[in-house]
Amino acid sequence: MDWTDEVIYLLRILLSLGLGFCIGFERKLRFKEAGIRTHTIVCAGAALIMVVSKYGFSDIAEYDASRVAAQIVSGIGFIGAGMIIYRKMAIYGLTTAAGVWATAGVGMAVGSGLYIVSVGTTILLIAVQCVMHIKCRLFRTKTYWKVRVRFEQTENESETVRELFAADHFERIQTVREGEIMVCDATINTDKNFTAQYIAEILKTHPFIRSVERCGDE
Repeated sequence: MDWTDEVIYLLRILLSLGLGFCIGFERKLRFKEAGIRTHTIVCAGAALIMVVSKYGFSDIAEYDASRVAAQIVSGIGFIGAGMIIYRKMAIYGLTTAAGVWATAGVGMAVGSGLYIVSVGTTILLIAVQCVMHIKCRLFRTKTYWKVRVRFEQTENESETVRELFAADHFERIQTVREGEIMVCDATINTDKNFTAQYIAEILKTHPFIRSVERCGDE
C-alpha cells in the first residue's frame, strides 16, 4: 500500500463527512435529537472502520475483510437503543435511531468504494424524510385522546355519551349511587380532539353530563 492509496481512502472519508452532513442538516431543520454532528461523525466513523477492515490487514496472508466492518452494525445498535424512549404509551426517537443506522450504512458504502450507491442512498434518505413530512392525511399518525366523562344514568344516557364523543365503547366505567341518582364515571378513548367550545356546548345542551375532563395516561 503506497501513499496514493491512503489519499484515496482519506478522500472517501471526506466524502462520508459531506454525506453525513447532508443527512444531519435535514434532521437539524426539523429539530431532531440527532443532528449534523451525530450523523457526520457516525458516517465518517463507519467509513473509517470500513477502510481499516478492508485494507488495514492487507499485509496478512489470510484475513476476513468483513470481520471488523461487521461490528459497525452492532455498535450503531447500541447508539440507536439509547435514542429510543417509551413514554405514555408512545415511542419517541425510533425514526432518529433508524436514520443514524442508515447513515452508518452510507458511511460503510463510501468506505468500500461504492460511491454511486452511497450518494444515491443519501439522496433517497433525504427525499423520503421530506416526503413523509408533507402535511398529508395519508402520512399522518392517528392520535387518541383519553376523556373522562361524569354523567347521570337514568335511561340511555350512556349511549348518548358514546355518540357525542365518537366512541364505540367505554374503556372503563364506574357507577356509584348518590341518593336516588346513579352517577357514572366513564373513561373514553377517542381520535377526536374536541375543542373547549364543543365541550361547553355539550354541557349546556345535555344537563345530565356533570363534567368532562381530558386526562393523561395513568
